Amino acid sequence: MIRGLALALAMMPGVAAAQAYQCSVPAGADLRVRPDLPSDSEPRRLLPIGHYTLAISWSPQHCRTPERAARSSFQCGSGNRFGFVLHGLWPDGIGKEWPQYCKATPLISERTVRANLCATPSAQLLQHEWAKHGTCMPGESPDSYFGKATSLYRELRYPNMAALSRQSLTAGKLATAIARVNPGMRADMMKITTDRQGWLNEVWICMDKKFRYARCPAHQGGVKPNARVRIWTGRR
Repeated sequence: MIRGLALALAMMPGVAAAQAYQCSVPAGADLRVRPDLPSDSEPRRLLPIGHYTLAISWSPQHCRTPERAARSSFQCGSGNRFGFVLHGLWPDGIGKEWPQYCKATPLISERTVRANLCATPSAQLLQHEWAKHGTCMPGESPDSYFGKATSLYRELRYPNMAALSRQSLTAGKLATAIARVNPGMRADMMKITTDRQGWLNEVWICMDKKFRYARCPAHQGGVKPNARVRIWTGRR
């Protein structure tokens, strides 16, 4: 089964759509998942929803180390190539804490995994996102939750990441570049996360309860706008 075989281009030159560069889910792929349950460090938490975060991850950085690449063979091998991938859609609370693991849930089906694997290229991460975050969104099933998350993800457009990787870049400049190609978005509506060496990990896009881009709350994580950011593209 082939999903998102080629990188789609948006109307603007040099602007990429949110699809995978190349992604194929083999017919015989192992799509089984394990239970993802609350724990002492990740307890069940029932809180009202104040806003949402759409989190996207920079896949080349995830696949950079051989150890991690070996554990993520679908994402990092098998001929697949990804740019930004969907981490998840997270309901946030009114304050600094957020709801999580709101109700017990069975394992998601292999059909659901297959349908979403080219957006979120990890079967177990899909189970985790539904169990931890999706169960806290009222009235959602796994299919409707992932449908909403992937719809928001596929609307995103990106600047030329290869060109940005060759520039002296800050988190604020990266956020501005992303906002510039997404109508209705501003730099203060997202947070950039990096590793300790300043390499780009994720972009967190803040949304209101109607899933419209919104200014991030002051307590939202991420590095400061003047923090240096480097982008790993797989090429030295």
